[in-house]
Amino acid sequence: MKKKKIMLIFGTRPEAIKMVPIIKELAKYNKECEFSIVVTAQHREMLDQLLDLFNITVDHDFDIMTQNQNLFDIISTSLVRFNKLLEKEKPDIVVVQGDTTTSFAASLSAYFLKIPIGHIEAGLRTYHKYSPFPEEMNRRLIGSLSDVHFAPTKIAFNNLVQENVDRKNIYVTGNTVIDTLLMTVRHGYNFELIKDKSLAERLLNINSQRRLILVTAHRRESFGRPFEDICFAIEELVKRNEDIEIVYPVHLNPNVQRTVNKILKDKDRIHLIAPLDYNIFIQLMNKSYIVLTDSGGIQEEAPSLGKPVLVMRNNTERPEAINAGTAKLVGTNRNSIITGVEKLLKNKNEYEKMAKAVNPYGDGKAAKRITRCLLGLPFKEFELTPQYKPSQPR
Repeated sequence: MKKKKIMLIFGTRPEAIKMVPIIKELAKYNKECEFSIVVTAQHREMLDQLLDLFNITVDHDFDIMTQNQNLFDIISTSLVRFNKLLEKEKPDIVVVQGDTTTSFAASLSAYFLKIPIGHIEAGLRTYHKYSPFPEEMNRRLIGSLSDVHFAPTKIAFNNLVQENVDRKNIYVTGNTVIDTLLMTVRHGYNFELIKDKSLAERLLNINSQRRLILVTAHRRESFGRPFEDICFAIEELVKRNEDIEIVYPVHLNPNVQRTVNKILKDKDRIHLIAPLDYNIFIQLMNKSYIVLTDSGGIQEEAPSLGKPVLVMRNNTERPEAINAGTAKLVGTNRNSIITGVEKLLKNKNEYEKMAKAVNPYGDGKAAKRITRCLLGLPFKEFELTPQYKPSQPR
C-alpha cells in the first residue's frame, strides 16, 4: 500500500501549539503515511521555543521573519517559497491550522497547484471583516479553499454548513489546544525549575497571599486608544484592589511594547515580563485567579484549568465559551474591564459559576480524530457531554 504523503505547515507559536499533538500522533502511523513539517517562521523566537520544548524537528524552514515585517511581506515571500516547495514535494494533502497569514498563504499556494487542503480549527467566525484583523478573513478564505474541514465544535460545524460547505467534508474533532494543554500542565509546578534564574526569581517573588491576574493583550485591531484603555484599566485595577498582582508577558510587537511600557512600567504589583515559554505560561495560568486576555487560544485553554476568562474584545470567533459561561466579553473600554474584573474579585458566586462551567472545546483526543480522518481510518466525532469536564486536568 502506498503511504499517504502529508505536509504540515505553520509559522507561529499558537499554530505550533495546536499542531504538536497531531505531529506526535502521526508519528505512530509510519506504515500508513510519511509526513513533513514546514515552518515559515512568521514568528521566529516564540516559535523556536515551542519546537525546542516538544523536540520537533522541522524539515523545511523558510525563516521569513524580518524586522518590522508587514502582511505584504509575509504573503509575498511565503507564496514564492511555497510554490517551489510544493511543486518539488508533491504532497497528497497540505494541512494548515487556524487563521494566520502563513496558513492563508500555504492554502492559496496549494490551491494554485490543485493539492487538497485540510484545515484544522475550521469554521470559527465573528462575521466582522476587521475583527480580529487579519485573522477573520484569513480563516474565511482558507475555508473557501479547503477540501477537508476539522471543526472543533458543533457551532463551527454549523457555520460551515451555512456557508454551503458539504457536510460530508466537515468533521467535529474538538480542539487540539486542549490535547497540548493536558499534555503539559502539572499541578504543584515549581518556578525554581525555570532555567532563566532572573525570571524564576521574579515569578517566585510574586506574593502568594494576593490573587494573581494573568494578562495577555496584543491584537492589531486594538492598537491606538483601545489599547491604551486596556493598559489604563490594568493600572486602575491595581490601585483599587490591594489584594491582587498582575503578571503581563508583553508581546514583542513594538506597538505593544511602546504603549505598555509608557503606561505600566515600574508600577507596583504589575510585573511586565518577556513572552514565556509555553510550558511556563501554562503553569502560570494554572496558578492564576483570573485571566484577562484578547487571545483566541487562551479562551479555550484557561477554562480547561478552571480559570474564568475575561475577553478584551468586542466580539469573538469562539462563542462556545461565552455560551458555556467560561468566558465573558468585556471589550476594550476601561470601565467595562474594571467592572468585569471586580465583579469576579468581589462576588464569589459569580466567580464559581465561571470557574466550574464545562469547557466546550475538547476532551484531549482531537489529534487522534484528525489523524485517523487524514488516514481514512474510522473514528468517533467529538461530542460534548456533561460528564466530561476539562476543567479537571487528567
